[in-house]
Amino acid sequence: MMPDRGAGYSVIFRLTALVLKYVILRCGMSRISISSALVGAAVLLLLVSAFPADNGKVVNVNGFVLDSACAFTKNLSKPISADCARACAKAGSPLVILAGDGTIYWPIADTTPSSGQNDKLLPFAGEKVTASGRVYQRGGSNAIVIEKIAALPSAK
Repeated sequence: MMPDRGAGYSVIFRLTALVLKYVILRCGMSRISISSALVGAAVLLLLVSAFPADNGKVVNVNGFVLDSACAFTKNLSKPISADCARACAKAGSPLVILAGDGTIYWPIADTTPSSGQNDKLLPFAGEKVTASGRVYQRGGSNAIVIEKIAALPSAK
């Protein structure tokens, strides 16, 4: 199975298909032109697959673990309570990490098929944590593949 290379590679695959179609239509349906076009397309696909995927930037994120609905709809800077965050998570709301600067980090898996990350965050629901992992940004959203997570001591 080929790794997911992102939207840019999807465009390249479509362009390869268009070039192949053009060559076949332009050169006729001879066996030589079809086989030449197929070889060219195969070489192009091999070159594309040789490029490394975006692996994200490794960072440490400090923030509160709370449910995503409260992070957006209640404009919270910290969870109402650990019990509230756990109840929402158990009801299906994805948990997120809300950093001190207001950035919301969506925990994601880097596997295919992907999986939910609530089980990883549930022990820390309502708490301040430090999480390290690879961060990806797209369209104004921030996601983190958590490699390590630990509770931060509460300030007294």
